[in-house]
Amino acid sequence: MKHKNAIVLAMFGTTVEPALKGLLNISGRMRARYPETPVRIAFTSNIIRKKWQQRAADPDYIKEHPEIPAEILEVRTVLATIADLQDQGHDTIILQPTHVAMGEEYLDLGTFVDGLMRMGTVKKAKYKPFHKVVLGRPALGTYGVAHPYHEDIMAAATALAADAELARQEKAALVYMGHGNEHFPSSGSYLELAERMRRLHPDVLTLIGNVEGYPALADVTAELRRFGAKKVLLKPCMVVAGDHAVNDMTGPEDDSWKNVLERNGFEVQAAASGLGEIDAFADIFVRNAGEAAADAGIVLR
Repeated sequence: MKHKNAIVLAMFGTTVEPALKGLLNISGRMRARYPETPVRIAFTSNIIRKKWQQRAADPDYIKEHPEIPAEILEVRTVLATIADLQDQGHDTIILQPTHVAMGEEYLDLGTFVDGLMRMGTVKKAKYKPFHKVVLGRPALGTYGVAHPYHEDIMAAATALAADAELARQEKAALVYMGHGNEHFPSSGSYLELAERMRRLHPDVLTLIGNVEGYPALADVTAELRRFGAKKVLLKPCMVVAGDHAVNDMTGPEDDSWKNVLERNGFEVQAAASGLGEIDAFADIFVRNAGEAAADAGIVLR
């Protein structure tokens, strides 16, 4: 029996049009690596999907934004996207998240995979909806012995070399805004990433704070003072420079990171581009999808 493969990129999504560059870069590089394998985008955020549905139904918006591809305007949930592929005859799915760190969304995707693989039939096994459904790793890795997480973190640190170089040229500390999580201990991954970058680039102070959880902006500010930093290059440690970057990081509100840092006496230069726009970082997700397939005995072309 011949099995048909497909890749589904599970993305939180964004409603900020320029931020789509990070997501489309990942999907584009995935398609370039596996030109014979269908690659689909799915958004996990209900709010973001609903916003795109509204825009897709607005003729004026479509006319004003011809650059928005149909796959964004018609974006669906992860399960709906997989169901469409199954209806088209694809029974082998690589579900690759574009999350930076492991958190609740990644664990939710794991339950999807478990549920889909449990679907059976009272007749022959060949009638099962799916042959294999496998889950790839987030950028900073996950638990398990097959792929040590510290190697994933080192790969991410290496991929961000251009950011360190820009901070070096500006004679600034490099401060990333991560999303973080108040319910899962993902902060260790961010802290290790910052440490790896400091070792790779010892002349650049690299720190990562999170919107949610530890370390917070106050922790980053304390470290900047401890090291005597005067200038800061501020960047999102997120795949897209979406709402958090536009508002929480550089927005006009008093509590935006840029304004808080400036009130604390630091000169701030912001670079609002998502990690997905960096080819080397986007390629981490391409690699992780390929390794998830290989681990399951799936050949992607």
